[in-house]
Amino acid sequence: MSKKMLGDIMRQAQKMQEDMQKMQEEARTKTVEASAGGGMVTIIANGGGEIVSIKIEKDVVNPDDVDMLQDLILAAANEALRRAQQIVNEDMSKLTMGMQIPGLGGLGNMFK
Repeated sequence: MSKKMLGDIMRQAQKMQEDMQKMQEEARTKTVEASAGGGMVTIIANGGGEIVSIKIEKDVVNPDDVDMLQDLILAAANEALRRAQQIVNEDMSKLTMGMQIPGLGGLGNMFK
């Protein structure tokens, strides 16, 4: 392999790394919303894998049934994070043009 080819590959790799960093920063500005219990619990997450908002309707707060509230929060949080992962994976696919590149696992790497 010539030095020119190697240099071109290195520049392409550096550009892809810069594009990935930019994509990760942009992902943190994208939000998704999920709810459980017919909207009794609503959670907003961002593409950085963070829960940014939790809304709980007063009607669902029952001191005698804390387990149900915990289940609703858990269900909404998991769905919000799943949706956030989906938007990041879609963006990652655009960046890599659909290629599966080892080590560029998308959201899995962003959440660690």
